[in-house]
Amino acid sequence: MSDAAGQIGATSSGLKGKVAIVTGGGRDIGRACAMRLAAAGAAVAINYHSSSAGAESAVAEITAAGGRALAKQGDMTSDADVAALVSETAAAFGGAVDILVHVTGGLVARKTVAEMEIDHWNRVMDLNATSFLRAVKAVLPHMTNGGAIVGLASQAGRDGGGPGAVAYGASKGAVMTMTRGLAKELGPDIRVNSVCPGMIDTDFHNVFTKPEVRSHVANITPLKREGTSEDVANLVAYLASDEAAFITGANIDINGGTLFS
Repeated sequence: MSDAAGQIGATSSGLKGKVAIVTGGGRDIGRACAMRLAAAGAAVAINYHSSSAGAESAVAEITAAGGRALAKQGDMTSDADVAALVSETAAAFGGAVDILVHVTGGLVARKTVAEMEIDHWNRVMDLNATSFLRAVKAVLPHMTNGGAIVGLASQAGRDGGGPGAVAYGASKGAVMTMTRGLAKELGPDIRVNSVCPGMIDTDFHNVFTKPEVRSHVANITPLKREGTSEDVANLVAYLASDEAAFITGANIDINGGTLFS
């Protein structure tokens, strides 16, 4: 049994009997969220776009430890793919969906406003903000009272992001505002929160952030390190649980002290 599978068997059962969907769950933060929710006892549907190996290995580890999981490929900017994810999850795990964790998103490319085509702006907004709306709309008919939705915003939603990230920062700011609005609209039956990661050690920064920038940010952070996907997953699992029963409409920073809000 792998270390991750062993952890699933050893961790608390605070989400036992719950059904969760994790979009963008094939790698990094998304995969860590899927594993952490399973460790807490939830049945987990893992959506992935291209990271099939990570999603399938997560399912294998979860099921080996006695949990329930499935992997489903799909593009969360497609209404049909979102609907298929939700319907297959409901059919596999008893009809209801208790938790939605929406990790799908990305920077796509760094482009200044002068360089940016409107198509790029629209693509980033669709990937980060509109995909969140699609997922919420699709899951609501299946979501029980006491359900929880957790979105992935970003520190960029607060500070505008780094160079060439205007579209990304704006899209994550939209996720933050949607979180507040959805909390008002869906309460008291469903809670909605989002997390705002700072510098997390993921492929996002492997691709888009220079190593010297990452090192500098880590060094000026009070905790003197980058965050991990597991750090974020622990926060997400808390927000999805009944332990966070009086938290809704919050956008919670997780950045090691890089930015205080």
